[in-house]
Amino acid sequence: MVSVAGRAAASRDGHPPPDEVAVQRFYDRMRAVAPAAVGAIERDRAGDPGRAFGDTACGRLLRSLDRDGARALGMWVHHWCMRFYDDDTRAALRLLREIAGRPALGWTADEVHWMLRESRTAGPAADARFTLPLAAAAELAPGALRIDAVVPRQPDPTQRA
Repeated sequence: MVSVAGRAAASRDGHPPPDEVAVQRFYDRMRAVAPAAVGAIERDRAGDPGRAFGDTACGRLLRSLDRDGARALGMWVHHWCMRFYDDDTRAALRLLREIAGRPALGWTADEVHWMLRESRTAGPAADARFTLPLAAAAELAPGALRIDAVVPRQPDPTQRA
């Protein structure tokens, strides 16, 4: 698995690139859930898109995982969507939104930085690129993450120029 952002892009946002050992651990955890995730997404792509999430293969997979497994699945599906956003990713995006909507996501600041870097590099064609990392960032302690260096600030629509 290769990150969309890559190691070179990681240092352009004002933060040092993540530690190589930490990044390898991210990939190892994602590889552990990848076969089940690919199978669930493929079954859901072929199934009824109007089915309740809990009744889908992805819903059953997410329900079967413990907290660490769900976090690994979230990182994997985020990574999948950033790499394949031009493919049919509806089932994966639905899974990503469902994970982002769960309470107590439990990502570390390093994991959130990594996901934000991937998101920024993917560009605007990947519509949901910030969904999961921003949900995870919202749960971090104040000051644990400087997202303004990773995610460009948007103008406040209530302020007139």
